Amino acid sequence: MQVLSADDVRRLVPMRAAIDAVRDAFRELAAGNFVLPPRQIFGDGAVLVMSAYHTPTGTAVVKKIGIDLDTVPAIRATVIWTGGGDQLVADGTSITTLRTGAVVGVATDLLAPADASRLTLVGTGAQAPDQVRAVLAVRPIADVTIVGRSADRATALARQLSAEFPEVRFTPSSTLGDPHIVCCATSTTTPLFDADELPSQVHVNAIGAFRPSMRELPRNLFIGSTVVVDQREAALEESGEVIDAIDSGTLRVEDLIELGPALSEPPVRTGRTVFKSVGIGPQDWAIAAALARAQVQRSTPLR
Repeated sequence: MQVLSADDVRRLVPMRAAIDAVRDAFRELAAGNFVLPPRQIFGDGAVLVMSAYHTPTGTAVVKKIGIDLDTVPAIRATVIWTGGGDQLVADGTSITTLRTGAVVGVATDLLAPADASRLTLVGTGAQAPDQVRAVLAVRPIADVTIVGRSADRATALARQLSAEFPEVRFTPSSTLGDPHIVCCATSTTTPLFDADELPSQVHVNAIGAFRPSMRELPRNLFIGSTVVVDQREAALEESGEVIDAIDSGTLRVEDLIELGPALSEPPVRTGRTVFKSVGIGPQDWAIAAALARAQVQRSTPLR
């Protein structure tokens, strides 16, 4: 059994490799190559158990997540991957932030303008840095505006990311600015902004709301927008903003485009595009499988 730390995860699967792995996993999902049981939810979302089985390879992943939004980090997780008699146990917290960033990279690469250069990040928590890393991996971003409830945390995150990406300008702010791309990574239960605050052409990623009671996006953002979700069934069960928009008649179920099929048949984009993710098992499988391959290729000693 191989046991991998958070540092191992980052060393073995950099963001660009994670994006490629997650993109391939969504194509596999669209092809019907995953058995994907519903996510088990305990204690009103305090504990989650996710799993996925990849039928062509006979490999599987199980992730247990503990969530406490009043602690730092808010998410603590463990991932177990099995295949061919081998078993890998890895830090699930780092895998979760990495694969969540990676799916945003996949969606941004599909939906955002190729020349997008301005990103606004709303949120300064554990998920935030990988949102930026993912978008920078697929678009020529020159300016990043960071918006958070705490000006000090926004400033600290700007300094951290500036050291990592010295060619990019990072600016803490209390407003969205004039973005080409917006990434939302918060635990809010009320929308972060009104659609009127956004340009008429913009791509929005939202990954923070994973319970029906949570909402990052305003209802009116869905009007006339192209809306892509990681999986329709998961979004209808867990995404507070999607549930609210459908219940209000703002959005129809048939308007939801799943990411996997969209990779083969890209949707006709309107002025605004939205990607909503609640996270599904194939994303974790993608990173865990990439870790397993990297271990074999690099012959990394067991820890």
